[in-house]
Amino acid sequence: MNTRIIVDSTADLMPEYKKRVHTVPLTVRFLEEEFIDGVTISHKTFYEKLVESDVLPTTSQATPNAFIKEFEKAKEAGESAVVITLASKFSGTYQSAVIAAEEFDNIYIVDSESAAMGSGILVELAFRLLDEGKTAKEIAERLNEEKKKIVVVALVDTLEYLKKGGRISKTVAFAGGLLNIKPVLSVVSGEINMLGKARGSKMGNNLLVEEINKAGGIDFSKPVLLGYSGISDALLLKYIEDSRHIWENNLSEIRYTTVGSVIGTHAGPGAVVVAFYKN
Repeated sequence: MNTRIIVDSTADLMPEYKKRVHTVPLTVRFLEEEFIDGVTISHKTFYEKLVESDVLPTTSQATPNAFIKEFEKAKEAGESAVVITLASKFSGTYQSAVIAAEEFDNIYIVDSESAAMGSGILVELAFRLLDEGKTAKEIAERLNEEKKKIVVVALVDTLEYLKKGGRISKTVAFAGGLLNIKPVLSVVSGEINMLGKARGSKMGNNLLVEEINKAGGIDFSKPVLLGYSGISDALLLKYIEDSRHIWENNLSEIRYTTVGSVIGTHAGPGAVVVAFYKN
């Protein structure tokens, strides 16, 4: 039985993987305007609106019905499916997928326990396993093991968006908002942790490097993906330059993409993200 990989739209992927996945979208709403993440609003347009808007947009999880439509397509094609979702601690999207799967056979739901580039590298690993000929059940079992090794570290420009979206406490946001402090965060096992505070991006970039070292370093035999939020990739390129010693003898190409609109609502513009499997 052939297997298809289904993701929700918060998984940030390189173009070659976007072409291969089946995507269930989440939505973003600016007051009365509702957009389908990555479908009716591009990342560039989203960040332009985010910067211009006085009101933080709201986001909505994917519904069970949206997953059922994808599962029906898999069933009609005679395929099984591995479904990789945003961390269940961040959204009800995982639960929607679980509810939708109750009426179907051969559907395997994996809570990525991550987001954005973190979910993205789990999807990439799924395709590696698929291309090796693994079954849907085998892929899901392996992903549930490997996801525990995923680390996402991010340097964000401000904690204001995470505070407004209720993802961190006001106390933590206040501590990060003083004196041009750039907070360094991690996402591990579905939890957002504040790791440190840096004054300016140079010091922030150094903190990111430190956190990679603290995690035990990067397993370069598995996917590594960088990312940025906002309209310009200048801050990410500066980070890549500052941390070149990590990449130059280990990666033939440093791959990066943009953070999508749902996660971008909470991260805000100006974030630099590194997602990897730890050794």
